[in-house]
Amino acid sequence: MEKNGSIRIIAQNKKAYHDFFVLEKLEAGIELFGTEVKSIRQGKINLKDSWCFVKDGEMFVNGMHISPYEHGNIFNRDPLRTKRLLLHKREIKRLYSQVKQEGLAIVPLSVYFTKGRAKVEIGLCKGKKLYDKREVAAKKDAQRTIERNLRR
Repeated sequence: MEKNGSIRIIAQNKKAYHDFFVLEKLEAGIELFGTEVKSIRQGKINLKDSWCFVKDGEMFVNGMHISPYEHGNIFNRDPLRTKRLLLHKREIKRLYSQVKQEGLAIVPLSVYFTKGRAKVEIGLCKGKKLYDKREVAAKKDAQRTIERNLRR
């Protein structure tokens, strides 16, 4: 079990950091069913290719794959069902206006447990171009060679 107030990271979306510049991060609750929570606690969740959208004043996450719980029988839900995120109305409106005006995207970055509750860290992101990705890769390679040379 986790201690009160500690954070236990379950899954991270590393592809999001590769494909996007993260401008802002927010914490959101997520509406789940019992077998989904049990499956997440076992680490059977995939955030790759997932995104968030706003519909009728509510925010949802699409593409988040939660594998069915092994002992869940009839209570298991569809692994790719759309899940509602729990945010304040003003946060949703602010994010929605930035997405519409500036052409940004809202992407889930990680899923974790804090105080026994499942939380999703979402990011307001701007897409990277191919040359941006190459530039970041070149910086990483340069840093890696410097570190190797220092060890010798």
